[in-house]
Amino acid sequence: MARFALRIVYLSIALGAVLGGVFFWGYAQFTQPGPLAFEATVVIPRGAAVKDIAGQLTRFGVISDPLIFRLGTRLFGADKDLRAGEYRFKPRLSPRQALAILQSGRTVVRRLTVAEGLTTQRVLAQLAATEGLAGDIENLPGEGTLLPETYHFSFGDKRSAVVARMATAMSRALGRLWDGRDGAIPLKTPSEALILASIVEKETARPDERARIAGVFLNRLRQGMRLQSDPTVAYALTGGAGPLGRALSRADLKFPSPYNTYLNGGLPPGPISNPGLAALAAVMRPARTRDLYFVADGAGGHLFARTLKEHNKNAAKWRQLRKERLSQ
Repeated sequence: MARFALRIVYLSIALGAVLGGVFFWGYAQFTQPGPLAFEATVVIPRGAAVKDIAGQLTRFGVISDPLIFRLGTRLFGADKDLRAGEYRFKPRLSPRQALAILQSGRTVVRRLTVAEGLTTQRVLAQLAATEGLAGDIENLPGEGTLLPETYHFSFGDKRSAVVARMATAMSRALGRLWDGRDGAIPLKTPSEALILASIVEKETARPDERARIAGVFLNRLRQGMRLQSDPTVAYALTGGAGPLGRALSRADLKFPSPYNTYLNGGLPPGPISNPGLAALAAVMRPARTRDLYFVADGAGGHLFARTLKEHNKNAAKWRQLRKERLSQ
């Protein structure tokens, strides 16, 4: 009887030693560097089981043994804590470190940059082509209602949610700048300021010219002159679908549209683009100038004039320069 009991004790010790050895071996496997040679990005779907996650990490080379990952996850009681999303794994991470990343919820931050001066149709096309966003945009935003900016999002975010953020950003920026506007500008509402900013945005890409061009247009509005802005005609011709792709002709300037500021006085009925913060600020705080005219200078900027006589001279210089370029 004593010998039998002694055998049981020895067997228990041996079994404990084996189990202990297996445990320490498994823990060593769970904490040692993994096989990943280069940084990898892995998307974990919503509702994925630990088994599926382990398989995904194995396929991308983050871990070498899915069973070790599954056992380690259960051992740490983390099988309910793993979060869906897109994660970036650095080389040689251990399964334990990979588990910690999935528990953290620190997903990859993606960026979407919307350039100033795009029409809403083009912004929506950009959103539709942006990888990582999901869903359709049900409520189409109006022209000029989206603020050009760099927006951050995570894999799987809804396109409609990003559009809502853009619209909120524009509304807040417009309200803030309107509250700080120069009281002398002849604009009655933030909507009018938005319309004029959308024109200024399309007239120049030079930061040092925006406030001056805004001043020219505001001077023309004060005096009851037509704005005669080429970008408004281009918008009338394309409907905001994209760039015109050619120079305007004399016939284009007679195109019948409420957006054609060569034919109609005052502001057009709505924005012609989505202006950026700088263009909005230029309209709210324009340069103090007596200029009433401007024309391209051929070097990416403009020549400004107070009188029609001076403007005609500048326009003649531009026509001659364009003629020489076309003949080359």
